[in-house]
Amino acid sequence: MAYEEDVETRRVQVRFVTKLQAPLKAPTTSIAIPSDLTRLGLSSVVNNLIKAGNSDWEPQPFDFLIDGELVRMSLEQFLLAKGISAEKVLEIEYIKAVAPRKQEDPCLHDDWVSAVSGSNPGFILTGCYDGFGRVWKGGSCTHILEGHGDAITSISIINQKGDCQCNLPSLQCFSPTGAKSSLTTHVATASKDRTVRLWKFDAEEPTNNVRAFKILRGHSSSVQSVAPQPSGEMVCSGSWDSTINLWQTNESDSDGDLVSVKKRKVNSKVEESQLEGEAVSSLVGHTQCVSSVVWPEERTIYSASWDHSIRSWDVETGRDVLSLFCGKVLNDLDVGGDSSALIAAGGSDPVLRIWDPRKSGSSAPVLQFASHSSWITACKWHDSSRQHLLSSSYDGKVMLWDLRTAWPLAVIESHKDKVLCADWWGGDSVVSGGADSNLCISSEVSIL
Repeated sequence: MAYEEDVETRRVQVRFVTKLQAPLKAPTTSIAIPSDLTRLGLSSVVNNLIKAGNSDWEPQPFDFLIDGELVRMSLEQFLLAKGISAEKVLEIEYIKAVAPRKQEDPCLHDDWVSAVSGSNPGFILTGCYDGFGRVWKGGSCTHILEGHGDAITSISIINQKGDCQCNLPSLQCFSPTGAKSSLTTHVATASKDRTVRLWKFDAEEPTNNVRAFKILRGHSSSVQSVAPQPSGEMVCSGSWDSTINLWQTNESDSDGDLVSVKKRKVNSKVEESQLEGEAVSSLVGHTQCVSSVVWPEERTIYSASWDHSIRSWDVETGRDVLSLFCGKVLNDLDVGGDSSALIAAGGSDPVLRIWDPRKSGSSAPVLQFASHSSWITACKWHDSSRQHLLSSSYDGKVMLWDLRTAWPLAVIESHKDKVLCADWWGGDSVVSGGADSNLCISSEVSIL
């Protein structure tokens, strides 16, 4: 194994370690390598070490950590910046590089793709400026959610206890007898038509159009975001009218939220009823558009607003128990990371900010990522990793982040215009929608 280097280039003794399993394990014997190697050079070293014991090994990219921090410069620069001595053997941990290895064919829509959800591993949900919601499987649209009178701004799956008899994803869902279980998916959408609508369909049975089974009216302006309660009993919505409304997802009037039942006649036949519901309560405190809501715990809702604030709400009392101010209009937020306690948000500048509400005495972000070049439209934590999240922007890019470095792990440039929404899908893919009217899927992302 030979490495080109200048005469003056210093060499450092290193030992490569990993938590990855065979065949990804390299020998742990210490070796001397040039100190000017960057991540690509280090990947070459590790691949050569693995190949020495496995002639069939195909090289792949790796990332590297020293003392728990990702290396994004040469070894020499990193050691100087962190004040780490090179006189002893340096232990370097390597992990799979987090970057998509494949771009699927885009799914073209009739207008801007303004909302996307990848929370079910069996299909992707999109909302569009043409007012339709769509279900995508295998690159094809299998269901169209029809009924909104204006652009869909947000789309979310509602977890319903009665939807199936197991806790597996739809593609693995079976009844106790071993037969495939009938799975009904419940979905909530928000729209510029000032309504929230609830839908249900069997994801395994393609159909043409699906009508909402319940229309929720009460906002006086465009509804920007909708999020389900973990139990699925309610959803909350944020609106341009500065309020957050809470709604029941039930299909009966036992809780008193229904105001009418509508039926439609087609060719003299009465179709299934369409319920209308009122908000059961409202959370008031924001002074401008509530652009994003998330409901991670039964009693706690988080919201972001154009009034520059992030708020946490106690659902039972209706009071905000936490207020963070960042001086910028906010477009989106998500809660996750370490102990699901970190708040990520982005808005009217290129900076993705991370707050830790557990740190008392300061409302300043604990981390700021500033690699985008325009407004941030979406941010989303990875479900299975406390370190990873993504962001999308008007700059046409989706970026993947790791809290252990200030630089993006990967920059996805699959769109030809502004990216309006993004999400993780299936644990190893990124889905995004944009002003180019495309749903783009970047797959084979190694997170764990």
